[in-house]
Amino acid sequence: MNSHTSTPSSLDADVLAALQAWQGRSETLHDEITAAPLRALSATLDRDDAAPDAGTRLPELWHWLCFLPHHRQSEIGPDGHARRGGFLPPVPLPRRMWAGGRLAWEAANPLRVGDAVRRVSTIASVTHKAGRSGALVFVCVRHEVHNAQGLALTEEHDIVYRAAAADEAAPAPTPAPADAAFSRTVVPDDVLLFRYSALTFNGHRIHYDRRYVTEVEGYPGLIVHGPLIATLLVDLLRRERPDAVLSHFEFRAVRPTFDTAPFRLHGRPEADGKTFLLWGEDADGWLTMSATATLA
Repeated sequence: MNSHTSTPSSLDADVLAALQAWQGRSETLHDEITAAPLRALSATLDRDDAAPDAGTRLPELWHWLCFLPHHRQSEIGPDGHARRGGFLPPVPLPRRMWAGGRLAWEAANPLRVGDAVRRVSTIASVTHKAGRSGALVFVCVRHEVHNAQGLALTEEHDIVYRAAAADEAAPAPTPAPADAAFSRTVVPDDVLLFRYSALTFNGHRIHYDRRYVTEVEGYPGLIVHGPLIATLLVDLLRRERPDAVLSHFEFRAVRPTFDTAPFRLHGRPEADGKTFLLWGEDADGWLTMSATATLA
């Protein structure tokens, strides 16, 4: 999410048409999967993993340590995000959230330490709808990640832009399911959020700057990164099924999670034995993220 500025709460047809003209735009980035960030994420997730060597398979969602945005300091806005422009369409709404995504891995071609990787990203769609507080714009970005052997991963990343201020009445929360087969409690302290921000080169101040997030954005505490919660949900499944390899993962952010109290992660298998429902629950018992993981 971005800090609010003076922007319209609705979009006229010309603005929407201009944004939809970005559909089909693409960019290609190159990177290399190295061991050091993997060791750091393992420590951040409180795992006792063996040190990764060349050829070690990359755990699911850990590719988010690659292809990081490297904006110059002069290109950063007051909220710690890069100023508008570049690859994503310049949506004139002040708040941006990673709303969810869908991922599919090529089982015969896993990403590994030492791989030179290429990501081709395309603006798949730009859609608009009217929310309770004004306009909502949804941008879907499709990523295809390749290594020397070919396609390894396809990901659709959903971003929502909205006009609402933090003090707007929140929609009615959804109670978290009560039928978990396995669970874990996470304490989202400042250090955890700072380490994940550093690992993903995420300067957004809502995740580490308490004065900013409470006094400027108006939230009750630091906001736990959506991708971190998704990563922790997959990590929960890995703790329950250490040999699990995923073919698909889908997740949706439902409600912000703050660092003001511990939160819970839950999971349970479906009858087919290959599908797992995963979800996050805040200290008040509300659903914060829902996800589905399918084993290869």
